Amino acid sequence: MYPENVGILAVEIYFPKRYVDQAELEKHDGVSAGKYTIGLGQTKMGFCDDREDINSIALTVVHNLIEKYKISYKDIGRVEVGTETIIDKSKSVKTVIMQIFKESGNTDIEGIDTTNACYGGTAALFNALNWVESSSWDGRYALVVAGDIAVYAAGPARPTGGAGCVALLIGKDAPIVFDRGLRGTHMEHVWDFYKPDLTSEFPEVDGHLSNDCYLKSLDICYNRYMKNLITKEKVENPMIKFFDYVLFHAPYCKLVQKSYARLFYNDFTRNPDHSSFVSVQKFKDISAEESFRSKDLEKAFVELSKSDFNKRVKPTLLTATQIGNMYCASLYGTLVSLLSNTPADELIGKRVGMFSYGSGLSSTFFSFTIKKSVANISEALDVLNRLESRLELTPKQFSEVMRLRESVHDKKDYTPVGDSSSEKEAFFSGTYYLEKIDSKRRRFYKRAL
Repeated sequence: MYPENVGILAVEIYFPKRYVDQAELEKHDGVSAGKYTIGLGQTKMGFCDDREDINSIALTVVHNLIEKYKISYKDIGRVEVGTETIIDKSKSVKTVIMQIFKESGNTDIEGIDTTNACYGGTAALFNALNWVESSSWDGRYALVVAGDIAVYAAGPARPTGGAGCVALLIGKDAPIVFDRGLRGTHMEHVWDFYKPDLTSEFPEVDGHLSNDCYLKSLDICYNRYMKNLITKEKVENPMIKFFDYVLFHAPYCKLVQKSYARLFYNDFTRNPDHSSFVSVQKFKDISAEESFRSKDLEKAFVELSKSDFNKRVKPTLLTATQIGNMYCASLYGTLVSLLSNTPADELIGKRVGMFSYGSGLSSTFFSFTIKKSVANISEALDVLNRLESRLELTPKQFSEVMRLRESVHDKKDYTPVGDSSSEKEAFFSGTYYLEKIDSKRRRFYKRAL
């Protein structure tokens, strides 16, 4: 027998205390007004100086979740980390997290790190869910940590950066319950985004190819999910409105709007004579490949889906808009946004679709149902107030921080210098930060008061 209602019991998010305003960054970079704010759909971007790394943000989000929800360290039996921010080729982030379990004496915790671009958090989640539903489960919680620091070289890709980490507590009798057996997955070998240079934080990116791969993977995964929905739940002619909300991996918000429109197009290809599609009949005979190249088609389906997008997707884009791309945490940031932007009593009974994409590539469409109140989760997150309490730095200061990170990457025997701001100015209370790196590249952390 499976344990009942396996899913998410608690959620926590970490994002940096400091951000740069994208409208100001447009002026600083000398680009046209609206290039980032309208073209990308971004308003603010969180960033870290040399005092934060993937270990510190993971330590922060785990420690904060455990404190906020008053979880016993001994009640956690698995910790899975999904990240592509690699600072060690052997030692996992999970092992660094174990230091906060030391005082409890609990070392009986399975799980390590999972890596493939932005998909690592989803793979970690699936591992955790599978563990709880398996003969290996010992009755304790699993903890999923998905996070990254997304940084790019100076140039057109830099405004699509960001930083953040999300932790999910997984167990039975959860309010957020994953729909069992309803996944559609697609994986393929593609060079759209990758990080072959271990001496640099910056990726190699083919932006146009990556967008194409994202949308083509969405098509495949969505249709495979729908096939499972028809077969396993006997739903007749399901369409995207089957879901009350849809969460997407959000490298930038404009892509999410195009992606939701793409799902309308997929519904159209399966149900071309449905009354919803009267206005787009001229696209009835276009080939699948042509559909990716047609700006007229894209524009028509964005317009057709616009009111639905505003209702079912826009409430999920708070963190993507305000923080930026968090890579592995991005999709789970949209979950945080939904819980923060929608009254808890309105979410009970709602079914939510999710699309996860990681370059290279790995992708899955899956779903969950909210079975009972999530009020305690949204209250604990307190995201709107936390976002408002951040500090804005100028584009010049942001650029200086980026130069600093680049110049000290992979340093040893090093004490981080930051940007001369104090601990209180630079970090929220409870944030871990890098205190020093010794001559053997061992990293030591301190927690801000």
